[in-house]
Order: sequence, then C-alpha cells, then structure tokens
Amino acid sequence: MRESFGASFEVPTGYLDTASIGIPPVFAADSVSAVIDRWRTGRLAATEFDEFVVSARRDFARLVGVSPERVATGSSVGQLVGSVAAGVPDNSSVLVVRREFTSVVFPFAAQHDRGVRVTEVAPDRLFDSLPEHDVVAVSVVQSADGAMVDPDRLRAFAERHGVRVLLDVSHAAGWMPLELHWADWVVGCGYKWLLTPRGAAWLAVGPSAPWPRPHGANWYAGEDPWQSIYGLPLRLASDARALDSSPDWFAQLGAASSLRWLVGLDRAAIREHCLALAGALCSELGLAEPDSPIVSFEAPEALSRLRDVGVRFSERDGRIRVAFHVYNTAEDVRMLLDALRSDPAFPA
Repeated sequence: MRESFGASFEVPTGYLDTASIGIPPVFAADSVSAVIDRWRTGRLAATEFDEFVVSARRDFARLVGVSPERVATGSSVGQLVGSVAAGVPDNSSVLVVRREFTSVVFPFAAQHDRGVRVTEVAPDRLFDSLPEHDVVAVSVVQSADGAMVDPDRLRAFAERHGVRVLLDVSHAAGWMPLELHWADWVVGCGYKWLLTPRGAAWLAVGPSAPWPRPHGANWYAGEDPWQSIYGLPLRLASDARALDSSPDWFAQLGAASSLRWLVGLDRAAIREHCLALAGALCSELGLAEPDSPIVSFEAPEALSRLRDVGVRFSERDGRIRVAFHVYNTAEDVRMLLDALRSDPAFPA
C-alpha cells in the first residue's frame, strides 16, 4: 500500500503503465466494488447513478478549465470525436500530426466521402502547416512518446489563421494544469491519468464552436432523461447534455469518486512530482529533459528482463514506454534502472 497526495493506492512497485491503465485510489475502487455487490443481489436503482454523471461532468470541466454545461459525457474518445467529425463542413481540411492516436484521426478520415481531407505532418511542421487547414486535431500529450504541443502557442496560431482546434487531453488531464476554455472541442478519456474505470469520457464544446450534430441521440440526452424514454417529439437537452450517451453506471461512479479527489489537489504540485520522476529516469538514461511524465526509449534486449522482475510498461512503436503518476516514487525509478543495468547488453 502506498500513500500519496492524501490517498492510498494498492499499486505494486514497478507499475509504470498509467499511460495504458491508471490505478484508482483505494476509496474509488472500494466504491465500485460496493455497488457491484449490490448489483449482484438486486439492490440497485438506475436513478441513483445520475448524481455520479453530474459530479464527474462537473469535475472534468474543472480539470480542463471549461464550463460544465458545455460538457457532454460518453464512453470513449473515438465516439465523441466522431460527433465532431460528422459535423465539419463538406470538403474541410483537417491537420493532424504523424502517428497521432487513431481515435483522434479515424473519425475525420471516415468522412472522406464528403470530401473531408486529413493531412499528416511531422510534429515540428504542425504550426507552419496550420494556415492551409480548417481544423487541427491533436493530443496535448502524445500517447506513443509523451511529446507535447504547447496549448498557448497553438491557440495563438489558430486564432491568427482562423483554424478550429480539437484537443485530446487523455494524457494531459489529471497531472497537467489546463485552461482550455478557448478551444473549439476538448475531449478526454478517464481510465488513464484520471484514474477511472474504462467507459467514461467527456467532450467539451467551446462557446464559438459549431455544435456537433447529436447522431447518437438517445433518452439520456433528453432535457429530462426520465421523461424522454418513449416516443416523439424530439426533446433533447438545451446544453451539451444533448450529446450525452447513456452512461456506463460503474464507470461514472468510479469517475465521480476519483475526479472529486483530483480536483481538490494542487495540479502544479502533481506536475512537479511526475516530471521530477520522469526527469530522474531521463537523466540516468542520458535522455533529454522530458516535457511530460511519459518516457519512451529503445532497449529491445531488456524487454524480457523488465517483465521478469515485475516492471509494468508498454511497447509503443517498437520502444519501451513508461509513465509516472501521483502514486509513483523514486523506488519505481530504481527498480527500472536496476533491471536495465543488470542486462550486460544495456549500456551502464
């Protein structure tokens, strides 16, 4: 058991895979376990989960610096970006960076029959390429290697050239202080850095952004969901709830618990904690100072050894990817380095 930022975590030493699956605080996991026990004994009421949807929506909004009434809840990034992509005008030109996560890219590429064109550029060409496009869709922190885009610089360039901006904060929200009220669309999933069960995601729509068409319109998107179960007329919510999908109850319960805790923390302190650990690793490996808590490096000869000693990591683009969050400590860095250095093929 580890204690960090006032919460307990049952995370084993060497767990460095938050970029794949975040570990919840014990109290959040306990809240989900308790409701599953009531589910299997027939003691649940569907309406009891509404408060968790409201709470998670509000706290996601606080974490990214937007208004709650402009936030829709869904189950995945791809599903929510799909609503945005379906609403861009015919023949729009969309700019993305090469090797962007496909949940950001595929929804726009799937609109090719309407003439929507998606152009990939190298990350260092992103800003130079903006003037030629209508929309830019990019992760604030890249999944594969932790590379970051500067939100303030992107805002300035996009406003100068009249380019709409979609930001994926799946690898930024939760550790990075964010104020993204200016972006046209902000999307993020919960099960990584926000420490929620899989099945909770959110989309914020900016005040001047085109409103996505609610292609997945359903009863839960109604102005009063429990009075929107049967029949016409169409009676969707007047705010971003019109884009809601019917919620995953257990994911929203866990999200409400974890996010309520996260919003009460000093995110600058979280950022400092995470970057200090990532920086310590990079210093030992002779890598550049990291911009994010995700570190990617090549060590193919060490894969088996790392797994044997219990280090949890991911392989992305043929490289080892590790990630540091609130529950990680210097002990995790030492375990990783000891495992690497015990392999004769790895340079000391």
